[in-house]
Amino acid sequence: MSAVEPGPRSDDASERASDAAAGATSAIEDLGAFIRERRESARLSLRRLSHLAGVSNPYLSQIERGLRKPSAEILQAIAKALEISSESLYVRAGILEDRPSGPDVEQAILRDVALTRAQRDALVELHRSFLRANAAASAGPDVGTGGGRGGSGTGDGAGSAA
Repeated sequence: MSAVEPGPRSDDASERASDAAAGATSAIEDLGAFIRERRESARLSLRRLSHLAGVSNPYLSQIERGLRKPSAEILQAIAKALEISSESLYVRAGILEDRPSGPDVEQAILRDVALTRAQRDALVELHRSFLRANAAASAGPDVGTGGGRGGSGTGDGAGSAA
């Protein structure tokens, strides 16, 4: 009565937990690799990024190696220091769901180191406004492609930005 032997259900549960942990570890490793890639493309040392983000050098190293899962606040600080969107890190960390349309375009914009942060943010917002306008147009009555005169009155001002 003093020893309790686990039954087969316990083994199944531990196997499922092990599989889930492996998937989570892979996601954390992917996040770390992405942060390292962005840091290197920005030509920042680990020490410099840790200073800019306000996190310790060893902790940032552990994040990059996939040993630690950072909080949303830490991800936000890292994103700000790397001049990328917090959303891109939240998606990679599993905090936010990836949207079905547009992430490849947005990721390409966010990876472009030739643009300033303000330029990248403006392009991402413009892209999102086009996606919203297209979604609204496809949900409503047939209004064509939206490329003609009149427009949908979205107020984006995209046509007058030149």
